[in-house]
Amino acid sequence: MTEINTLKDEIRTFARERDWEKFHTPKNLAMAVSGEAGELVAEFQWLTSDESQLSALTPEKLSDIELEIADVAIYLIRLADVLDVDLAAVVRKKLGINSKRF
Repeated sequence: MTEINTLKDEIRTFARERDWEKFHTPKNLAMAVSGEAGELVAEFQWLTSDESQLSALTPEKLSDIELEIADVAIYLIRLADVLDVDLAAVVRKKLGINSKRF
């Protein structure tokens, strides 16, 4: 089992244990991805390009960014699960498309 599949199962179990599956429609999950991506962007909002580099981030700021990345990933993995999308396969497919385009 891949790490992504393990995470998918853990996230599905987490949602099931809280009876959240009824809320996890594709529309709601896509909106949640967008909202969490906005929170990730907010972590960088007033930083210069140089200030946003790993070497310039404080441990606290990096921790906040990591948690927002996790939120985006959780909702994205859950969305893929609900839609029965093989995330690793579609990422590889898209990389193949992009390799021909760029």
